[in-house]
Amino acid sequence: MDRMVVVVFDNELKAYDGSKALKTLDSEGSISVHAEAVVKKNDDGTITVKQEGDDFPLRTIGGTGIGALIGLLGGPIGLAVGAVVGTVAGSAWDINRAGVNADFLNEVSTKLSPGKWAVVSELSEDWVTPLDTSMGALGGTVFRTSRKDFEHDQYTRDVADIKADIAQLKAEQAKSQADQKAKLQKKIDNMNKKLNAKLEQAKQSSERQQKEAKAKVDALEKKAAKAKGDTKAAIQARIDDIKERSKESQEDFEKLNEDVLN
Repeated sequence: MDRMVVVVFDNELKAYDGSKALKTLDSEGSISVHAEAVVKKNDDGTITVKQEGDDFPLRTIGGTGIGALIGLLGGPIGLAVGAVVGTVAGSAWDINRAGVNADFLNEVSTKLSPGKWAVVSELSEDWVTPLDTSMGALGGTVFRTSRKDFEHDQYTRDVADIKADIAQLKAEQAKSQADQKAKLQKKIDNMNKKLNAKLEQAKQSSERQQKEAKAKVDALEKKAAKAKGDTKAAIQARIDDIKERSKESQEDFEKLNEDVLN
């Protein structure tokens, strides 16, 4: 199961130990890490990325779900990223891209107070015990949630709202006098442009998700080729899960595309 995980630590040393432990669990096959970063909560509420895991499938956090999550953890003040990855405004991130809900963010933010550190990751795991045991031994507090495709849900709602507005305008136009029809047509044309722009955004989101899924599968297939027994079977199950969810995501976009065109 694909999850977003945040492990909060009291100090820098423990956080880096947690990052190493995460890599160990990944190498053992207990979990499969797709992206990872070590972050610090600053006194002003911003988040600084101190280390970005570049040995996982998603080598950069920019534009990814984990990047969105880190930005959201910075709160309204925004995201202050270290020199390694450059600076990005927190307002650029979106909760839908992170694939988490407000309750999860509130729980993490309550524990991740200024001065504390965290290991933020996107990973696949079959059971929680390996990660919880490893991080608990280091004094880390684990927060996890299944990653949801909130982006597609939002696009679907937006498209439905725009189409409803267009239908209402067309109904009004049909009953209007000639001098009003042209004005209403301009509004309809603008709404159609808005609809097409929303579909393009959904397309870009779908393409990004497909690219991320491919990177995850490619990395896991290399590990599966070297693994044996139960470890190999576990990795293969994660590959199958990612492929299935990727297929469903693509089908969802195709359905949305048909809905806009019809």
